[in-house]
Amino acid sequence: MHMVMWTMSDRAIPRSFRFMEGFGVHTFRLITADGKGTYVKFHFKPAMGLQSVVWNEALKINGADPDFHRRDLWDAISKGTAPEWELGVQLFDDEFADSFEFDVLDPTKIIPEEQVPVRRIGRFVLDRTVDNFFAETEQVAFCTQNVVPGIGFTNDPLLQGRNFSYLDTQLKRLGSPNFTHLPINAPKVPVQNFQQDGHMAMRNPSGRANYEPNSWGGPRENPQAGYRHYPVEETGRKAQTRSETFADHYSQARQFFISQTPIEQKHIGDALVFELSKCERADIRERIVAHLLNIDTSLATVVANGLGLARMPKAFPAAVPTRKDLPPSDTLSIIRNGPDSFAGRKLGILVSSGASASLVGKLVETLGKLPADYEIIAPQIGGAELDDGSLIAGSQKIDGGPSVLYDAVAIILSEDGAKMFCEDKTAKDFVNDAFAHAKYIGHSPEAVPFLERAGIRQEDRDDAVITLENLTSIEGFVKACAALRFWDRELEVDLDAEAFLKAQS
Repeated sequence: MHMVMWTMSDRAIPRSFRFMEGFGVHTFRLITADGKGTYVKFHFKPAMGLQSVVWNEALKINGADPDFHRRDLWDAISKGTAPEWELGVQLFDDEFADSFEFDVLDPTKIIPEEQVPVRRIGRFVLDRTVDNFFAETEQVAFCTQNVVPGIGFTNDPLLQGRNFSYLDTQLKRLGSPNFTHLPINAPKVPVQNFQQDGHMAMRNPSGRANYEPNSWGGPRENPQAGYRHYPVEETGRKAQTRSETFADHYSQARQFFISQTPIEQKHIGDALVFELSKCERADIRERIVAHLLNIDTSLATVVANGLGLARMPKAFPAAVPTRKDLPPSDTLSIIRNGPDSFAGRKLGILVSSGASASLVGKLVETLGKLPADYEIIAPQIGGAELDDGSLIAGSQKIDGGPSVLYDAVAIILSEDGAKMFCEDKTAKDFVNDAFAHAKYIGHSPEAVPFLERAGIRQEDRDDAVITLENLTSIEGFVKACAALRFWDRELEVDLDAEAFLKAQS
């Protein structure tokens, strides 16, 4: 994982580990048996599409459940819906490396998939949880220099630094050079090497010689089957010098920004305003805006307005001029690479006593066909008695099951239940947060007075606030939830939306 960058363009907060995309910041080489090599970047594409949360939602999730992401991953595996990624590679040769706009060995740069497509070559599935967290997680020792024959290194400066330093890191963290003897780090097949003795050694080779060559008949290096370095250094980099494009700090940042949908661009601006609002010094806030001017004027304007700057600063002097000709890349947008169904997501169903058992049953049945998960949120954890006399158990008490924990919500109440929730601040927060976070909201007709009391008036209810009356409306609601968010709503309920729209125009 140390060589993987997780992309989270939509305000940098993932909805779940299951919906995150990973790609290597480093450039490696693939080497054939006859010694031919090609550059490679490794990618992990989530099988269920990309997804993220908004900033305010992330803050509330952290308060409601600090283990939210880990729990989501654990629960998905335990329920048999194993999180899955496709393993892909970007392959390119020296000719492409020499013609690319930036140095391919610069770990701060990406190669757009429009220029070098990602070829899917395998699957990465997490289908079991650890038996012992300490033994299998706390003691695991990742090292970038641990590669198999067929994978080689390049002169990527950050990768070379990690290859040098990570061994020291594990020696210090695990207290012994023999951390490879721990079961979680040990090879799965027999290995012969000359490493022996030392603190906590669990396996030592027999024989008198622990060096090569020797005449005692010990293990020998095998040039045919063992690891071989790629014999030719990268063209033009034999002096280990960095190209001038390493100094271009803004061009790909601009490319990333213009690759986002408008709402994602707004989120990036909002996130910068949020973080810089925590900065006490006005001159530092101005300096960041000066850097943003080298990326995109509208972004800098949104941030400057959000911070209330008295004047727009001058652009920060750039070592290399920003390239304005780099085209947008759709693969950099989370929203453009989202799911095509609600499968694998979670619906929060708020119920009260006397609520329609038929509606709840049809909703649960529809979710099960995807499959998608759900939780019942009730006034008490014991659950609620529905209108047919059946008791539906609660997964969460309303105080402990806020809507930020769910991808969409349904509110199925009786008339008396709606009156009761009208007086409950936590219940009103449940629906208010879902509305503010642009989530899809399904509701029974009896829940309308509750929505009104919570501040969601009839004129506020948009196409993503859907009345649930029968199986057809329920199926339509679940199908619509595949979009995950109704982003048009955010432009109506967010104080910063006016400044964003003005800057865009």
